[in-house]
Amino acid sequence: MSSTWAGLGQAGLLLLALVLVYRPLGDYMHRVFTSTKHWRLEKAVYKIVRADPEAEQHWKTYASGVLGFSFVSVLFLYLLQRIQPLLPLNFGRTVDPGIAFNTAISFVTNTNWQSYVPEGVMGHVVQMAGLTVQNFVSAGVGLAVAIALTRAFVRSKSDRLGNFWVDLTRGTVRVLLPISFVFAIVLVALGVVQSLKSGVSVLNPDGSGSTIALAPAASQEAIKELGTNGGGIYNANSAHPFENPNSWSNLIEIFLLLVIPVSLTRTFGKLVGNTKQGYVLLSVMGVLWAGMLTVIWWGETHANGAAARLAGAAMEGKETRFGLAASALFADSTTGTSTGAVNSMHDSFTGLGGFGTLLNMMFGELSPGGVGTGLYSILVMAIIAMFLAGLMVGRTPEYLGKKLGKREVTCSAIAILAMPTVLLIGAGAALLIPGNTDAFNNPGAHGFSELLYAYTSASNNNGSAFAGITVTNDWYQSTLGVCMALGRFIPILAVLCLAGSLAAQKKVPETAGTLPTTSPLFATMLGGTVVLVAALTFIPALALGPIAEALA
Repeated sequence: MSSTWAGLGQAGLLLLALVLVYRPLGDYMHRVFTSTKHWRLEKAVYKIVRADPEAEQHWKTYASGVLGFSFVSVLFLYLLQRIQPLLPLNFGRTVDPGIAFNTAISFVTNTNWQSYVPEGVMGHVVQMAGLTVQNFVSAGVGLAVAIALTRAFVRSKSDRLGNFWVDLTRGTVRVLLPISFVFAIVLVALGVVQSLKSGVSVLNPDGSGSTIALAPAASQEAIKELGTNGGGIYNANSAHPFENPNSWSNLIEIFLLLVIPVSLTRTFGKLVGNTKQGYVLLSVMGVLWAGMLTVIWWGETHANGAAARLAGAAMEGKETRFGLAASALFADSTTGTSTGAVNSMHDSFTGLGGFGTLLNMMFGELSPGGVGTGLYSILVMAIIAMFLAGLMVGRTPEYLGKKLGKREVTCSAIAILAMPTVLLIGAGAALLIPGNTDAFNNPGAHGFSELLYAYTSASNNNGSAFAGITVTNDWYQSTLGVCMALGRFIPILAVLCLAGSLAAQKKVPETAGTLPTTSPLFATMLGGTVVLVAALTFIPALALGPIAEALA
């Protein structure tokens, strides 16, 4: 079988698996967030945080819960890293203040950017009690915000969006924990390591000895992918055989990072009382995902450069056990979501392949996006698309029975513009600061692509990297951390403000002049809006980096 057919077979198996779980998981999440019963474990959590699970919250109170919980999480994770020498299973490792600051923000914001070598810096207690815990709750926060926005479309003349603590706890306990538990066992069975030892001594072929690091990888790998987190317990991430040993584990990991964002469109349709609404969102996500997969796959199998042409492929930076097709499939899925895990080095991709991964993130990572973040991001884009449609026909725009006035459009615009503003200012400032370009390991267009990718990844809370750039100085540690925080919380605040405004409105009935939001026309408009916003914002920057490299 040719590598092309093998790759198509893997993509087909992935799509089949997603189709099979789409309705069951989507319907289950609908029941999770509409149930009136609280589990005993959940009641214990509410008692600890002193939250009344029966009391619903105003959008400002809901937002305060998100910000307060995230701030405490950053502080806790920072301190946990700094006191690592006092903790068991630290193996003599310490964490510098700059790394601790960057990592705390990174994992709390669901970015999971890593400016360090995990197996040489982090002890097992910090990995399990700090980073793995944040993999769960940071995904839970995104899921809670998406559910709050969805409720806003359903409610009429209400100033309540639900309860943040209930949504966070249920998403974590009822959705993320059980699925992660099952797939952690599956990954162990497939060969992913799960050990509390620091390493194992081996004899090299030349007779010398060395130590291969061990870690509790399987338990972190499952939630790393399921929660669209991406931070590896090894520096090579999912290219490391201890995290991703074979083609089956690779396919399962891709499935995990897509399954909740995809199934959430079903949950959305059920919550608003019309499953076709979810299908429309899913179709736009799917077309964008498939389109960028085509770009990346084509770029990697039609490499430019004399060496790559002579070799017949661009295999530099890719694992031979995966090949080009599985590497492209993983790269497209991890940048189309907010995951950031990698099974190949994106820095070694061709100019066109690197362009595809960058543009995927610049879409706003809504194809299909992260856990929760993908759903609320595409809903914001849907509001912008309806606003543009209203301008063209001279009619007040509506979406799902809610009129879109000045406040709704303003909140949506802030949510959309926050990421590119933070990204472009951060990357531009880095170029202006003397000495920052010394971090580039490559000259010209590719060096610029490395910088652009770093700030794109941070501002979009992705976490993957063109790893040729060295970002360990204070400037990069600090500014990338700030980009992660602003790229996460400004859109969340704007989305919750939008939700509060929508919930307060009375639902209006559809009329003959209402644009059907379950039609192919609306799906085309929504997809076109996503592409247009990204193109108008980022083409100049992309032209200086991956486009210039691809044309060289």
